[in-house]
Amino acid sequence: MITAVMRLFFNETSLCGALAGRPLWLLLTVVIVCIAVLSRGADWMIDGVVRLAMRTGLPKIIIGATIVSLGTTTPEAVVSVMAAVMGNAGLALGNAVGSIIADTGLIFGFTCIFATVPINRFILSRMGWVQVGSATLLVIISVAMLAFTNATPMLPRWVGAFFLVLLVIYLHVSYLWAKQGAVTLPPEKKNTDDQPLPATTLCWLTIIGGLLLVLAASRILVPAASEIAVRMGVPDDVIAATMVALGTSLPELTTAISAIRKGHPEITLGNVVGADVLNCLFVIGAAAAARPLAIPVNFYYFHFPAMLLILYSLRFFVAFNRGGHFHRWQGAWMLAIYVIYVAMQFTLGAGAAQTG
Repeated sequence: MITAVMRLFFNETSLCGALAGRPLWLLLTVVIVCIAVLSRGADWMIDGVVRLAMRTGLPKIIIGATIVSLGTTTPEAVVSVMAAVMGNAGLALGNAVGSIIADTGLIFGFTCIFATVPINRFILSRMGWVQVGSATLLVIISVAMLAFTNATPMLPRWVGAFFLVLLVIYLHVSYLWAKQGAVTLPPEKKNTDDQPLPATTLCWLTIIGGLLLVLAASRILVPAASEIAVRMGVPDDVIAATMVALGTSLPELTTAISAIRKGHPEITLGNVVGADVLNCLFVIGAAAAARPLAIPVNFYYFHFPAMLLILYSLRFFVAFNRGGHFHRWQGAWMLAIYVIYVAMQFTLGAGAAQTG
């Protein structure tokens, strides 16, 4: 039973086959239920993060950058490893690079437009540089592979293993930063309710339960919506460039919306920064370690430049903002880069690899 459920969750063919041929009313019901579950799961997760922060004294941005981002990125790592083993390097690499662009452009841009996001320089001057540095390292290694090999450039297994070692170091250093930040940063909002805070174990159960609801609902929602789109005559390439992109970023997006509604946009910032690091070190590292990844040529002139542009834009905003928070126009800039990136996939056909 458990094996069948796991196969259905991670195997795209099995999941699509289970939805194909179902009545339209049933598919619409599935979509509505999944959206409701997504919202509830995201609310649980944000509530758990806030209460855990109050209980432990850890900054919410740290929890978002480690616990939440690790949870929302793990399914992408599984999908990328499976794609690599099956020989689909474009999907494995594009899943990670496209997720970085979507997380930083779509989700963080959206958050900045609709909420005042504080700039936590203690965290962003550390994790932010890891975010940019890991992506830059990926591009430098990829360019070196192109320059020094006559055959198709590849990310070999040693690169994957190297990234996984860097991941372990990053997680350890993040833990040390979290302890340091809990001591040196100004205390966050205290619990003002008369009711006592729940136990730490209950906070963890709330976070994990909410995360599982978000992942399960997003995994089912996208194929169901795609099936509806197919029946409405939407072209396959449009579905690939929109539904797939939305699907891989849906956990982060619903988390961002819930964080904005509940007045904790810093959780979104931490989630985006942490997810970007994990997409490089965890997703690409695990995929390349499983099987060497061929680097399609369109990554050099399209995906990599878009990724670096959006990440270095974020670093520029952090370095030169003096008001202590991000501005709406900066969120609009990030969102515009993402919209142009998606639009160019249609007009130039540069996004042959499914990304998101």
